[in-house]
Amino acid sequence: MISIDLGSNSIRIVKFNCATKEVIIEFSRIVKVADGLSSSGKIMIESAQRVIDTINDAKEVIDFDDKIFAVTTQALRQANNSKEILELIAQKSGMRFKIISGEEEAKYTLLAVESRLDIIAPDIKSFVLIDIGGGSTEIIFKYQDRVVSKSFPVGIVTIAQSYPNINQMRNILPKLMSSMLEFVNDIYSKYGLVDSFLATAGTPTTIASLKCGLDYLSYNPMIVEGTSLSIEELNRYERELSLLNPQELIKAVGSGRDEVIYAGVEIYKELFKILRFDSSIVVDFGLVEGLAIQNC
Repeated sequence: MISIDLGSNSIRIVKFNCATKEVIIEFSRIVKVADGLSSSGKIMIESAQRVIDTINDAKEVIDFDDKIFAVTTQALRQANNSKEILELIAQKSGMRFKIISGEEEAKYTLLAVESRLDIIAPDIKSFVLIDIGGGSTEIIFKYQDRVVSKSFPVGIVTIAQSYPNINQMRNILPKLMSSMLEFVNDIYSKYGLVDSFLATAGTPTTIASLKCGLDYLSYNPMIVEGTSLSIEELNRYERELSLLNPQELIKAVGSGRDEVIYAGVEIYKELFKILRFDSSIVVDFGLVEGLAIQNC
């Protein structure tokens, strides 16, 4: 089967083997759907065209003659022209997307991550999982007897476009993420602390890739998944990235992600403080794999 996640910054298309729960082939690209959204409230036609082009390009390398489940998230939840944009994409690519809620997004992401725990961290009993997206961030608590999750409209694209200076981001994020702190404190007070801190999506996997000596083109999920990252390492790689010229930065993190990587790192660092952890474990699987697992 094929699952597609149209996020606020990137699109991931995966052909999935339901029997083995493994990815057969993946196609991903930065499409910047949320570009300009924070100021205009609309998805731009240019953004929609990037999605259309990506889907049509993907058809050249992936056989779409299969069951297809296609969802989209925060940018289309937020935009006031979502219906028109999705209809345009459907007309020109043949792909119809369903807008899912933050709760559904968290559900699929949790499914994906849990499918990997026996491989990367079999001793974990309880955890908090973060998914830092282009337009939103999900925080998911998994205890032995319950799951509690919430989606927050703080994402790497919206932050990067609203606060282009790193110091500005650092100053404003505690305020913008104060509702996350309230949520986390409430969960801890009700159910207690968790054992582990897990992180998925582009920012954690990109920084973990750098720690493993890889770059955007040489990225290997088998090497990256299970990598631990501390806030000190986030500071270190953020400094190293800031010393690169534009071409070197694109080589390290990928075209399109170079514009938002600092926002992602700053959100990630703030989450370390909010969640009260010294280290996190990076998981490669995310929403698109969870969507596949749910529908297999």
